[in-house]
Amino acid sequence: MESVILVIHLMLAVALVITVLLQQSEGGALGIGGGPTSMMSSRSAANLMTRMTTILAGCFFVTTLLLAWMAEQDASRTSVLDGVTPPAVEQTVPDVPETQTDNAPQVPVSN
Repeated sequence: MESVILVIHLMLAVALVITVLLQQSEGGALGIGGGPTSMMSSRSAANLMTRMTTILAGCFFVTTLLLAWMAEQDASRTSVLDGVTPPAVEQTVPDVPETQTDNAPQVPVSN
């Protein structure tokens, strides 16, 4: 089920990008102000492309929420770091000098 919604989500994303790029530019300062047919005017004339963009954006939002909810349902309650084991550290023991034997020369101690 999750993969079906993911495929729909990706198709909606591509369709949304295409519809935004196909829309006619209102010109001037990246659409600020606009003309009498802009969405900011009192008439707010919504043509086919504007309506399609709104519908696609709403569907994209819904599929995003569905995917997030499904991912939360599948998530386990453990931490990601619980499965990580620390690397094995090889401990080296320093060489201990051998004790003196009887046949070793004795060093005289002077007081």
